[in-house]
Amino acid sequence: MSRLGLTIPLESTVLTRQREHLDEIEAGGFTDLWSAEASGADGFTPLVAAAVSHPSFRLGTAIVPAYTRSPALMAMSAAALADVAEGEVVLGIGTSSDVIVAKWNGLSFRAPYQRVRDVATFVRRALSGERVDMVCDSFSVNGFRLDRTPRRQPKIMIAALRPGMLRLAGTVGDGAIVNWLSPVDVHQVVPYVLEANPQADIVARLFVIPSRDLTAVRATARRAIAAYLNVPVYAEFHRWLGRGEQLEPMWRAWQAGDRAAALAAIPDKLIDELFLYGTPAQISTRIRDYVEAGVTTPILAIMPPAGEAPSSTASIAEIGRAYTEGC
Repeated sequence: MSRLGLTIPLESTVLTRQREHLDEIEAGGFTDLWSAEASGADGFTPLVAAAVSHPSFRLGTAIVPAYTRSPALMAMSAAALADVAEGEVVLGIGTSSDVIVAKWNGLSFRAPYQRVRDVATFVRRALSGERVDMVCDSFSVNGFRLDRTPRRQPKIMIAALRPGMLRLAGTVGDGAIVNWLSPVDVHQVVPYVLEANPQADIVARLFVIPSRDLTAVRATARRAIAAYLNVPVYAEFHRWLGRGEQLEPMWRAWQAGDRAAALAAIPDKLIDELFLYGTPAQISTRIRDYVEAGVTTPILAIMPPAGEAPSSTASIAEIGRAYTEGC
């Protein structure tokens, strides 16, 4: 089955009206709904609402930070979502970033690899219904047992960028969740996951700007690149991918406090590599490039272009139809 995911909630949709749009999304060929968690909606509420109104979707978090919920609360949240959902549930766990964890939530962003490893291990044990006593690098839990064990076990996936976490995604998780990469980059990333688990899912969050106005597309993309790729974990990821020389002018300008120069330093070539834009047919062709490179579930994150209204549900569904009809 060819999977196609969409990030919810859509920017223009309040949660009380989300169900009104999901009929069209479903008819457009989308099979999955995935949430994100940073400073908007939390990672579970939009999925619970979708599970009630549209039970056919696979539901996933991409991602919930391993720091901002205690391990027991993470297990309870995943179990509750699985209890509501009729289909498959995927708990995507990741480090998030020092900005979200430390600056926005006031928590210590320490030993991210160990934290993700320990939380994923604890949650898998807890979801099985066993009593968990666990003393590890990140926390100590004594005698926790879920009172409501899900009838269908959620999958656990790990958000990963570089080799250590990618291997962990294949070892401890059922697959990896990746983002901010091109189809060519997928070839560099995927082998680290598959060496530990040849059957692992590779979920990729793809940034889509559904516009033919190249000026608006590039203005939108430059702001997103500056916001993300100056964050240390993403900067190191792109150094590892081989883009250090390409991005060094932006990084220098950003560190100097010259935001305008940082935006101007972002090359058009990088935008073309990391963003999907244009007509539904053009976007669907780029999605297939990722799938052919090894992605098993592409998740579209729809970004309204600068100066334009948010994309309509009909236009998003049109992208879905263009993709599924070509598969």
